[in-house]
Amino acid sequence: MTKPGKELLFLALGGSGEIGMNANLYGCDGKWIMLDLGVTFGTHDYPGIDIIMPDLEFIEDRKKDLLGIVLTHGHEDHIGALPYLAADLGVPLYANRFTAGLIAGKLIEEGLEKQVKVHVVDIDAQFQLGPFGIRFVPLAHSILEMSAAVIDTPYGRVFHTGDWKLDDDPVLGKPSSAAALTKLGDEGIDVLVGDSTNAFNPEASGSEGGLFDGLQAAVGAAKGRVIVTTFASNAARLKTLGEVAKATGRTLCVAGRSLDRILGVARSVGYLKDFPPTVDFDEAMRLPRNKVMVIATGGQGEPRAALARMASDSHQIKLEAGDTVVFSSKQIPGNEVAIGRIMNQLAAKDVLTVTEKQAHIHVSGHPGQPELAALYGWLRPKLVVPVHGEIRHMHEQARFALERGVPDALIQENGDLVRLAPGPAKIVERVHSGRLILDGDVILPADGETINERRKLSVNGHITVAAIFTKGKFTESAVSYRGVPVEDDREAFVDEMREAAAMAARAPSKDRDKQREAIRLGVRRIATDWTGKKPVVDVMLVDL
Repeated sequence: MTKPGKELLFLALGGSGEIGMNANLYGCDGKWIMLDLGVTFGTHDYPGIDIIMPDLEFIEDRKKDLLGIVLTHGHEDHIGALPYLAADLGVPLYANRFTAGLIAGKLIEEGLEKQVKVHVVDIDAQFQLGPFGIRFVPLAHSILEMSAAVIDTPYGRVFHTGDWKLDDDPVLGKPSSAAALTKLGDEGIDVLVGDSTNAFNPEASGSEGGLFDGLQAAVGAAKGRVIVTTFASNAARLKTLGEVAKATGRTLCVAGRSLDRILGVARSVGYLKDFPPTVDFDEAMRLPRNKVMVIATGGQGEPRAALARMASDSHQIKLEAGDTVVFSSKQIPGNEVAIGRIMNQLAAKDVLTVTEKQAHIHVSGHPGQPELAALYGWLRPKLVVPVHGEIRHMHEQARFALERGVPDALIQENGDLVRLAPGPAKIVERVHSGRLILDGDVILPADGETINERRKLSVNGHITVAAIFTKGKFTESAVSYRGVPVEDDREAFVDEMREAAAMAARAPSKDRDKQREAIRLGVRRIATDWTGKKPVVDVMLVDL
């Protein structure tokens, strides 16, 4: 398939079958638009890697037909890949004020502010990109100005939710009402492409406005210094925490670059004007312990974030027995070990921790089943296409949608090209999708040679052998190793490897490649006999 024909196509290159790294394409009449371009974060499967991005080969090969990238909101899993991939696509970006402010900061950091054009689109505004009519529809979420996108085409109308929830008291912002969404349903929605994150949750996600009492109680009960950690992007939560600081008579301090960035962008577009003044770390440490409250990054166990450095005594804010850390966040799946490590460090200091399991101090930004049912009822889509979830979440949303009367549901994964219209929706082709890694300043395939070599090194260790030849005859060998599990008898281990290298090197051979391979296999055999591992062995032949 080279170009979309007289049809409406959908293709996820990220975010379907996983939570994070969202990148979605819509195609019709020969043209494409992209909705969101995000990242996910490295795990132990990718040693040394912090950022993982979608592989955009499919649309890069067709970028002359790509009209623009529409951003639903400013979370990293929706905008985080823009500084690394958007310039190569060469198309403008479209986002609301707050999201555009976050994007602008990222582009400036990478020196791309003149290469990538960002168009600011007002909330509830409509604009045209080729055959695509696009309207932003404000919905609640755990970040300011989350905008669903209604996409009008000659072949059907799509409501792409982005991340969302229902919230009668969102603290900041004004999401669309039930009446407004019902009116959209009256106009006709053919396809709902929607968030599946909390599809198993039988309860509604809850309101931001309902958290003040629980947070005030948690902070008010603290005897010493209080650290509150939350998702930096949640400006509404920051507003509530500012009010909690005032109500409990505590001076506020903010620790974390991402918090500073969110506060700056939010204020620049008219939010958080009444956020309390803050003090620096030195002043916070001089205040009486029961008179200070610190908002800090790091609630997901990030090793370089402020909370992790406080827990390990490497931050200017010091914690001691009797202090309290309030986790106004949930554990993202996969982060349990990292969060547990920090909690254990805090416990060792006799620091009290309070989580959402102990107090009402956090609500999700994604819809539970009651909210999904309400949206189906208002919009009355003919088809639901679940995205933004692992396979189990997407299947559950499809099941739930059918149970609630939606006529049809279609499960797709990254790389499944779906024809939404005309005719019954179906997967028509499987195209290339995958992952890229940011390794230092270099973008590489996530499962390419570099990362596979690093996995082998991390599992088995590394041995270097230098075989020295003088006037064509072997004279001696030198061996060193790293990460191979031999700590006692190191000299004996090295001696055996040197002997194995010498034996292979002395064997008559005019083929240097075969000689090098014989040395490699001989040394690795000794390492395997000693350890049961198969280290990576590099051999250098040195002629003197």
